[in-house]
Amino acid sequence: MSQHSIEGKVVLIAGGAKNLGGLIARDLAAHGAKAVAIHYHSDSSKADADATVAAIEATGARAVALQADLGSAAAVEKLFTEAFVAVGRPDIAINTVGKVLKKPIAETSEAEYDEMAAVNSKSAFFFLKEASRHVNDHGKVITLVTSLLGAFTPFYASYAGTKAAVEHFTRAAAKELGARGISVNAVGPGPMDTPFFYGQESAEAVAYHKSAAALSPCSPTGLTQIEDVVPFIRHLASDGWWITGQTILINGGYTTK
Repeated sequence: MSQHSIEGKVVLIAGGAKNLGGLIARDLAAHGAKAVAIHYHSDSSKADADATVAAIEATGARAVALQADLGSAAAVEKLFTEAFVAVGRPDIAINTVGKVLKKPIAETSEAEYDEMAAVNSKSAFFFLKEASRHVNDHGKVITLVTSLLGAFTPFYASYAGTKAAVEHFTRAAAKELGARGISVNAVGPGPMDTPFFYGQESAEAVAYHKSAAALSPCSPTGLTQIEDVVPFIRHLASDGWWITGQTILINGGYTTK
């Protein structure tokens, strides 16, 4: 059995209760992971986390849901420690945590900027720190960024800007962990057909995004489907181990870089 197989591996997913993170958790369990620890942010996501745990356990894998606000280094460290106690040292660590704010720079408050930086950048930095300390040799680490890193667009400065930092954190971690056989990559989906997308957008903006990708006419909604992203995550978490330090945009040609 290849050491890069998902079979028998332990997985930790930040933001793993629902949407893309939840589907990744279920998919890796279905492909042989022996245990999956999923993080969720608050009580509003607990029911989703419980449903994902049940779906994972139905595959025969172990599962646990862990609640945390990852806005502090201590909270991220605690998450990794609790996951280790519950399911063992992770072989695969995936951070899907993110927050979108669509607002002109001139109207963005300091408090809003600080929250965006804490959720998108700071949590990702300390996730990579704890992954470097806890993930087994020959493991896989994946961070989620955004296809807006390849865009020239207004109104998303605090979102795309704080995710841009994650791209650079990911590259540095890939260099630092390469000698241990650990690959580290960033994945940037296009606008996804989930509640994460719709909450920020007007009807006119939704219509634009649904038509903006080269492959939009071939998509059920014109947007990126989470089902189209998951196979790439699975590949990076297994046989795609030779890919490291990269940012891969999965968006049907919505943006490129």
